[in-house]
Amino acid sequence: MLRAQTALETKLLLRNGEQLLLTVVIPSVLLVLFSAVDIVSTTGPGKRVDFLAPGLLALAVMSTAFTGQAIATGFERRYGVLKRLGASPLPRWALMTAKTGSVLVTEVLQVVLLTVIALALGWSPQGNPLAVLLLLVAGTAAFSGLGLLMAGTLKAEATLAAANLVFILLLLAGGVIVPLSKFPSAVRPVLEALPISALSDGLRAVLQQGAAMPWGDLGILAVWAVLGLAAAARFFRWE
Repeated sequence: MLRAQTALETKLLLRNGEQLLLTVVIPSVLLVLFSAVDIVSTTGPGKRVDFLAPGLLALAVMSTAFTGQAIATGFERRYGVLKRLGASPLPRWALMTAKTGSVLVTEVLQVVLLTVIALALGWSPQGNPLAVLLLLVAGTAAFSGLGLLMAGTLKAEATLAAANLVFILLLLAGGVIVPLSKFPSAVRPVLEALPISALSDGLRAVLQQGAAMPWGDLGILAVWAVLGLAAAARFFRWE
């Protein structure tokens, strides 16, 4: 049942044209655009793509695990889909696990696509792949918890608006494209504590600077994951 539901959730996610645009097309277009055109100044050694690729990998995780999952789950809740599935032989924990599994499958496709594009643009990644994997998993857990919390507490229309607004704000102020060093020092500590900042900075530390493991960034993601998932489990409403 778990495999079947995971496959179904993945198919539904990939068939949704709007969500596909958000999760796949936007990060890819931003990677090509900002790597080819000197629109924003980046930091660190190497080409612009060396700075941008890790940040856009983080954006891809956020777009799928948070924005896409929040919107899809919110409307499933509104139309009574979750209520019916909750009354089926499929346990509720299995349904949430299947949704997480579909997110992970989609993320694998995103990472492969963005990696291929970045390598074609001259990206020279460094660092330990295991550290990258741990950061991506922790980021997925953090954003999934926040996405499910939003979908399970707000109305579907409010979730749609809020999730897209958060996506845009974190794209601009989360260190994805614009380095956090460009922001005023007064707000920088707050921005550095955001999950998108921790994920993008952690991936950048490994892939651009060759760091072994950015434990500080991983710790921030772990805290967000625990708080988000715990809050989602506590406050999620199925109807």
